[in-house]
Amino acid sequence: MSVVLACDLGGTSMRASLVDRDGNVLMERGETVPVTTEGIGRSEVDANDWWQALIRLVHEIASGAPHLFDDVRGVAICAITRTQVFLGCDGQQLRPAITWKDARAQSSLDRLAEQLPDEHPEKIQVNAFHPLARLAWLRDHETSVFENLDTVLEPKDYLNFLLTGVRSTDRISMARLLAAATRGKGCIDLLTAIGTSPRILPAVGGPCDCVGRIVANLPAPLDRLSGVPVFSCSHDTWSAVVGLGGMRADHAYNISGTTEVFGVLSEKIAQAEGLVSVEWQDLNQLGGPGQNGADTVAWFLSTMGLASESADSIGTALSELLGRQRNEQPLVFLPYLQGERVPFWDPGLRGAFVGLHRNHTATDMAWAVLEGVAFHNRLVLGRAEGALGHPVKEIRVGGGAAANALWRQVKADICERPVVATHEREAGVLGAAAVAWTGLGVFGSLTEAQARLVRVVHRHEPDRRTDAIYRPLFDLFQRSQNALAPVSRELAGLRHPAHMLPGIKR
Repeated sequence: MSVVLACDLGGTSMRASLVDRDGNVLMERGETVPVTTEGIGRSEVDANDWWQALIRLVHEIASGAPHLFDDVRGVAICAITRTQVFLGCDGQQLRPAITWKDARAQSSLDRLAEQLPDEHPEKIQVNAFHPLARLAWLRDHETSVFENLDTVLEPKDYLNFLLTGVRSTDRISMARLLAAATRGKGCIDLLTAIGTSPRILPAVGGPCDCVGRIVANLPAPLDRLSGVPVFSCSHDTWSAVVGLGGMRADHAYNISGTTEVFGVLSEKIAQAEGLVSVEWQDLNQLGGPGQNGADTVAWFLSTMGLASESADSIGTALSELLGRQRNEQPLVFLPYLQGERVPFWDPGLRGAFVGLHRNHTATDMAWAVLEGVAFHNRLVLGRAEGALGHPVKEIRVGGGAAANALWRQVKADICERPVVATHEREAGVLGAAAVAWTGLGVFGSLTEAQARLVRVVHRHEPDRRTDAIYRPLFDLFQRSQNALAPVSRELAGLRHPAHMLPGIKR
């Protein structure tokens, strides 16, 4: 039986699966991946840790299903984006990769704004999380790395490079740097403006393009895949949308994992304040990644001493809390524990419970956390639909947190749109498999692939009885965010050595 090896590298875990041409996952393995975070705003990882994780997962799969592994016909890897791997001429890392939630580039924005030509259309997109700002930060703080930089890669491109020896990317994952590398009307490109060159970008293709074939002499058992084609694929959000069957016009998607990613797809090219507009082949995506999500729930439960960091513990504790009686007076929760990307792009935002009363319990707070994340989804949805001029037909949800039926219903009620879940929990893996099978010619297009591979299993219609509750709460959510944002930024700017804080023994 022919299969493809489909992998999904997320912010905290990596999964590898063998998937047949009917979308059945026949063998799957996963493990957590390390992220080095030292200090507020800093997030790095040694990209070689991803490579070692891939080798271990492939070894487990090859050991558990040796005959299937010998029938692998193609490989596709999707992965986190807004994360940069910096290579020298020899193909070695110059420093650890800077991940999606790193906000240190905020310190370089003022200088950067003065250097970028106002006429360039990408300038308005540049914020602390933009890859150009990361490069400017390297220039300002790690001069040697900046001067010796040969290639910038996305995480999946780095793994593809180690598999094939080819430095390549897709135009969706690299959209922001590609835009920065293009000359504006009457002005230079933004890479040149900060002192580097568009030559640091790799070759660019489409997600279903073959990057190259797996080279010989790789660590076992990858050596058994020598000559197998590797397809470019794209970032994990794009791949998950394919795996949810949501790559279609006038649909929204919500990838609910460690963090939330929310967007709308349309044939119309539109712009909305704070949202990322990117061409996804034949469609336009309007939306983007956030900083809050299932990790926000994990933080709350662990802080309350109700769960460990394991997914099973979190799920059990959350279900128990949600099953208890609620107080009649609701709470508003701002889920900005790590700042926020879309639509604010502000690392200085902070979280808050608003309206907390002595009679509120952990159950009320848990509901407020779920609702706060959903309110943020509605904020993004509202801006996107306003730009497009019409509502979406439905929201396709995926990711680990999408397994919670109560949270899916909360999102349907708050967003006032149907929420649809599909059979495959790991939508990114299924999307990567769709890419591989399409690249191999089994399907004529990704549209055909998702129609054949994706099956709907849950559909949640909005409960209109909740409109009287959630509409005024959403208004209070927005007003709370606007009112507390200046306070949050001031608090985020305060720094005191731990040994000087009250309560710490000196």
